[in-house]
Amino acid sequence: MVDFHAIKFPLSWLLALAALPALSPAQGTHLWTQSQLEEFEKGTPQGVALTSDGHLREGPGLKEVLTTPSTFVWSVAADKNGVAYLGTGSPATVLRVSGDGKPFTLFETRDVSVQVVRLGPDGALYAATLPSGKVYKLNPAVDAKQDEANATVVFDLAKVDGESETKANADKTNAKSHYIWDLTFDSAGRLYIATGDPGAVYRVDPAKPGAEPELFFKSDEAHIRALAWDAKGNLIAGSDGSGLVYRIDSRGKGYVLFEAPRREITAVAVGANGTIYAASVGDKTHNALPPLPVQSMATITITVVQPNSVQQAANASTSVPEGTEIYALTEGQAPRKIWASKDEIVYALAHRPDGLLALTGNRGRLFRIQEDGSFADIGHLDAQQGLSMAAQGADLLIGTGNTGKLFMLGASQEHAYASDVLDAGALAQFGRVEIEPGSSGYEIETRTGNVEQPVRGWSDWEPLKDGSVASPTGRFLQWKAVLHVGASLGSVGVNYLPVNSAPVVDEIVVVPGARFNPQNQIVQSQTVNISLPSANQGGVSFDASNSTPLQAAKDRTAITVRWGAHDDDGDDLIYSLYLRGDGETAWRLLKDKITDKAYSFDAALIPDGGYEIKVVASDSPSHTPADALTDEKISDRFVVDTTPPDVEHLNAAIETRACGQTNCPAQIRVTLDAVDATSPIAHAEYSLDAGPWQYIEPVGKISDSKTEHYDVIVPLAPDASSGEHLITVRAYDRYDNVGVAKTVVPAPK
Repeated sequence: MVDFHAIKFPLSWLLALAALPALSPAQGTHLWTQSQLEEFEKGTPQGVALTSDGHLREGPGLKEVLTTPSTFVWSVAADKNGVAYLGTGSPATVLRVSGDGKPFTLFETRDVSVQVVRLGPDGALYAATLPSGKVYKLNPAVDAKQDEANATVVFDLAKVDGESETKANADKTNAKSHYIWDLTFDSAGRLYIATGDPGAVYRVDPAKPGAEPELFFKSDEAHIRALAWDAKGNLIAGSDGSGLVYRIDSRGKGYVLFEAPRREITAVAVGANGTIYAASVGDKTHNALPPLPVQSMATITITVVQPNSVQQAANASTSVPEGTEIYALTEGQAPRKIWASKDEIVYALAHRPDGLLALTGNRGRLFRIQEDGSFADIGHLDAQQGLSMAAQGADLLIGTGNTGKLFMLGASQEHAYASDVLDAGALAQFGRVEIEPGSSGYEIETRTGNVEQPVRGWSDWEPLKDGSVASPTGRFLQWKAVLHVGASLGSVGVNYLPVNSAPVVDEIVVVPGARFNPQNQIVQSQTVNISLPSANQGGVSFDASNSTPLQAAKDRTAITVRWGAHDDDGDDLIYSLYLRGDGETAWRLLKDKITDKAYSFDAALIPDGGYEIKVVASDSPSHTPADALTDEKISDRFVVDTTPPDVEHLNAAIETRACGQTNCPAQIRVTLDAVDATSPIAHAEYSLDAGPWQYIEPVGKISDSKTEHYDVIVPLAPDASSGEHLITVRAYDRYDNVGVAKTVVPAPK
């Protein structure tokens, strides 16, 4: 009897199968709709704002100005002549970028990064470096590269912190890191420096050469991360440690306006009405970030011991530390959370007349947030982190990380949005496009193809025709909206009908002598595991259930058929079985309307002989009769043999033999023929006087024919030579059918 064994699949294969997208039912028309911000985010906007209420509206344009040699553009400053200055990291430089986008390296340092650049009222450019904790005064107009040797140091945190620069230089690898996070100037032109470790604000007057810095404000927080001025001339500072927002008056007296639920205030901004905005990140229960190895421009490797700073964490990984919350602090009112995201880290804030701008990672987004909490995604940066912003007239300059680029946000000549790509799962016809009522000022175009990437052999963009898709049939579709002045576009839905694909019968196995019980009732007989060929070959089939062995009961009177089939459309399938014997041309229906992928029937219903079974799969349960499709597969030939062989011409007689002694024991000579009409004889046995069965070989030794002749000598014991004896013989065919015969050998006279 055939016995198929189960194959255990590697876990990676099982996980791959689990990851396959679930197929939706294929019958009828489908509607693919994009109506929410999360769905629109998957597309590509150009000069389009994606609003939180699920609409597409006109937005500013985003233009890439420059890709720098550095990984990060930590800070951006701009003068009134349209020249931008970038503070970069890895390598650490100050770049001057002219209006035509051409860069010039103004300053280069062996530090890890130029963390901040600011233009002072005196026309000089000030650059803060990390981890040395120095602020350099640079001449922004010169055309010669400046470095640490020929640039003026106006502030050195190592000195004001009481450490010896000589000691720090003695062992670079163990030198303490000094953090400068932000710079700003007051109306008198004095420079304020936000530092970390210690968390403080220092003040220095660049107009007084050689003037010693003074400690303006000391905090018990680890870092002062961000600075801004309010309308009354107070310095607003955000901290890292407890997430505090300070208001610091002209005497350096600090007052805590707000303690955020998060650990770090990454950015602060002040609105025209005096409202203070603070972006907070990080879980207060988590430890600080681990040490970060960074390769400087010199040939040594230094280790920056990270503070609890999300900004520097952009160096280490792309993980998001629990997202960001933005709070609005208005005098006389309780703090209000106006925006939150689990997926974004806010690195910079800027308040403009049309709302609060929040620049984020780790997807490189720019959001415009309103006081009521509504917001719009107005910029998709081609970089992982948006890190810094600076106004340049009516435009906005944006510095990014991973990679270090400079973008300009401004007026746009084109306002277009390309949707995500629809995968219909099969060749599809596309119908009417449904637009949310109230939408206006837009045009819709579509294109289709049969490969996932639109750049590879798709159709051209075509406008709708009478509100329906005019593009040809295909598996994939993308739509594009072109917005005009004042346009607003809500949800967009595309109707489509997948073209029916025929089902596929993958494989068949027929096992005589086994019975499948679909009710899974407990049976006491021996069982047979029935596996499809693909399982034994170690392959992963389309249908994961095909790899699972089917347990059937061992039953000589039954035949079990098992098959594997699938439908690419996910249609429900129904099966019919047909039978054809050797020499026949017509198929006879055995069973139809089968929903399982296994069927057992009685072998006694058909005569012994060779047969084939055909399985026909139909997707008719999911389609009209006119549209239903079928597939079929024919099994290998199998043999039905339920008839036992005949034992013919059985003769047995006692013979004496010469042995050179008196009273030699006698023996019985047995001859017989075993004959089977269908299959070869497998083996035969005899029993003497109801004793144990003894295997016997045919004449010629090999059992391979439907008729085998046997000639056997059965020895008798000396004391049994004189009595009557019973010889019983049984013969087995290849399918375990057994024929039995007996004869009596009389006692010798």
